[in-house]
Amino acid sequence: MPSTVSAPPRGPSARPGYRAVLGAPHAGRTFAAALLGRLSYGVVPLALLLTVREATGSYSAAGAAMALFALASVLLSPVRAGLVDRHGPRRVLPPMAVLYGALLLAVVATTARPGAAPAAVGALVVAAGACTPPLGPVMRTFWRRLLPDPVLLRRAFSLDGVAEELLFVTGPLLVGLLLPVVGPGGAVAVGAGLLLAGALLLVASPVAAGGPDAPGEADGADVAPPSAGRRRRTPLGGGRALRAAVLASAVTGLALGALDLMVLAFAEDAGRPEAVGWILAALSAGSAVGGLGLGALDRPVPNAVRLPLFTAGLGLALAGAGLAPGPVLLGVAVGVAGFFVSPALTTSYLVADEAVAPEARTRAGAWVNTAFNAGSAVGGAGVGLLVGHLPLPLCFALAAAPALAAVPVLLRMRDFGGSRSRRKSDPVGDPAA
Repeated sequence: MPSTVSAPPRGPSARPGYRAVLGAPHAGRTFAAALLGRLSYGVVPLALLLTVREATGSYSAAGAAMALFALASVLLSPVRAGLVDRHGPRRVLPPMAVLYGALLLAVVATTARPGAAPAAVGALVVAAGACTPPLGPVMRTFWRRLLPDPVLLRRAFSLDGVAEELLFVTGPLLVGLLLPVVGPGGAVAVGAGLLLAGALLLVASPVAAGGPDAPGEADGADVAPPSAGRRRRTPLGGGRALRAAVLASAVTGLALGALDLMVLAFAEDAGRPEAVGWILAALSAGSAVGGLGLGALDRPVPNAVRLPLFTAGLGLALAGAGLAPGPVLLGVAVGVAGFFVSPALTTSYLVADEAVAPEARTRAGAWVNTAFNAGSAVGGAGVGLLVGHLPLPLCFALAAAPALAAVPVLLRMRDFGGSRSRRKSDPVGDPAA
């Protein structure tokens, strides 16, 4: 039976803030291990891109290799997460992490030889991407075991999302520090080592004990027998709730994928290319404030209301950003848009986590993550075709359109919480909040 940590007693004293999240037994060490491994995701892509570029002398070969790496990593994420759900993290994550690290080191060894064949390098890069361990979805599953209390769980997901975003900022900075010392290949090796160490420490945590979650074990009788009047869920299932989470995540990713290039084009048109960095920093800062603010609330509105609300806020702020007369006001508008990003993703993960059976939670979280990354890729590619051919305010409006168009769909799904039995621990509606 999986290791389950009891929630702190209910009441005002049980909810002082994020300290209660990290103060739960085993929570701090488990979260630190996950963050150590996930730092690799901020290090490896840039280091790998530089390694392939240096070996082949071709930007196109490096770009193609990294596109295939990203596709293999993103599209196969639900499959890898399904293996974790089926066999448990302790059986799946160590060999997956070892294989991932070995393939990255094989890329380094292959590119270290003069005249490395682009096809061979590309094959190794794709294979490594296909083996990327799903540490993020696994950690979100562990949060459920650590914190069954719905308010603390929401805080944990908020903290997790903000920390993950910061890792993707820290990773490239770490690569910059490593390049003069060990070169791009050495940076790839460091990324592989980070992931292996994080994965092994993660599965060493007591919360990873046992096999995959079984119904009723991870959160206290989560699924009742049919005789109790509750609907038995499929291994994934999730129905409208999971579809709502995936949709909201996809349009959020699409908006962010388009935003980077539009900000660059805006700054260049204004003759202020140096403004790109701090405008995008405003996006990250706004997202962090929004995510931590959401987690700090003791009495938020239900997830079924929050999901369309945050999606609409993101779309409206993004559309309004296109009307900014200069970089300063664009930075303000982008920061406002960022305020809705982390809450939208956190709520998507919470909805997906609650929508499915306990033994499918890792896979459900992976689908939300896959939707975000796929949306980001589509957004970046789509706006790349538009910038330079259409006025920038129209590009911003078109990038915001999917998020705004998703709002009526999400509103029609607002009763997804009611399609499931109401429980005191059900964070879809947060009745206990």
